[in-house]
Amino acid sequence: MKALNDDVQMRSDWYLPLCTGNERLRNEHGLKLHPTQKPESLLHRVLVASTTVDDVVLDPFSGSGTTAAMARRLRRHFIGIERHPDYIEASLARIAREQPLPEDVVQTTQDRREAPRVPFGSLVEQGVIVAGTVVCDKKQRLQATVSPDGTLVSGTHRGSIHKLGAQLTNAPSCNGWTFWHFEREGALLPLDVLRQESLQMVAANNANAQG
Repeated sequence: MKALNDDVQMRSDWYLPLCTGNERLRNEHGLKLHPTQKPESLLHRVLVASTTVDDVVLDPFSGSGTTAAMARRLRRHFIGIERHPDYIEASLARIAREQPLPEDVVQTTQDRREAPRVPFGSLVEQGVIVAGTVVCDKKQRLQATVSPDGTLVSGTHRGSIHKLGAQLTNAPSCNGWTFWHFEREGALLPLDVLRQESLQMVAANNANAQG
């Protein structure tokens, strides 16, 4: 949901365009086929937020088939239930026109809770970041030194990358991966770069092992 909203937490009230233009289904007289046809953007958001590829989506009151059409586009399976013959006919034609997105495109951002966990200490153990390395915040106002046990030390303060960041900024919490930066080739990069590189290496090794 944050990815859909430029990495900002999405509010519970949504503002979406009405179902108009070519998206609106009409009968042979040019009138609206269904009085409450939902906009595709709404079902796109709902499905991306709550399902993943190959999940089965059930719409017990399928109406104009917006849910089924978006499910097909996003490579979800679907079951639609509708008794109105005109709506059924229009829905089947609509679904047939919908082309599923390519498999390599349709995958969405992995939930952080589902991602493999990489403790900062493991990066120190592996020498990915060497004990004694000085890290700082993005504006270089705060500094800390990486300890061999994976903690950071700044003056009399010591703690995890998250705890120390919170202590030094008097904040209730801190994402140490994005708060602390290290220098590489003259550029300041967040520690999260090291974590992502580690995850990519693990994924590559697993792929090679399976191959």
